[in-house]
Amino acid sequence: MTDDKIILTLVGQSSSGKGTICQYINEKYDGGSCRYSTIFRDIADRLYLPQSRENLQIISILLRQQLGDDLLARIIAKDAEKINKKIITVDGARRISDLIELKKLPGFYLIYVDADERVRYERIVSRRENTDDQTKTFQDFQKDAMAETELRIADMKKEADFVINNDGTLEELQKHIDELIKKIQA
Repeated sequence: MTDDKIILTLVGQSSSGKGTICQYINEKYDGGSCRYSTIFRDIADRLYLPQSRENLQIISILLRQQLGDDLLARIIAKDAEKINKKIITVDGARRISDLIELKKLPGFYLIYVDADERVRYERIVSRRENTDDQTKTFQDFQKDAMAETELRIADMKKEADFVINNDGTLEELQKHIDELIKKIQA
């Protein structure tokens, strides 16, 4: 890995905008990305299980319990090193242990993406990323936020190099990203 790479690790509650940021950076800045949940989605597919939030959380918990809390940190750091792009986004760290190996890489920045709970709920229902999202009630959404895999996300905000508020429009978010990348490249 070369020292001139920038690794933007995005952390935030479900549907805060992490994936949107990755997509924007990939398109505008010719970036590359990797995502923590891809590992669990691949396993769910291989096991012929629906990619429901519950199934992905179970897979995450079981893997971490059996293979170590830093398992994802090791996998994602290797994935990021293999990406041959100047800017790499890493989507979906959920706990400090997810960052252990990434922090060792040159050009690492932690970005916390913040958004109002109601805004995030509306996004999750409309995007339908997981098989159970379209039928989710607000109470279900709030219950999901109490799952073991979600509980430590908010704690990571104080570790962040940058915090982006994503309660506004897509254009406002893109402006925040452009400003952030300018700061980092300066």
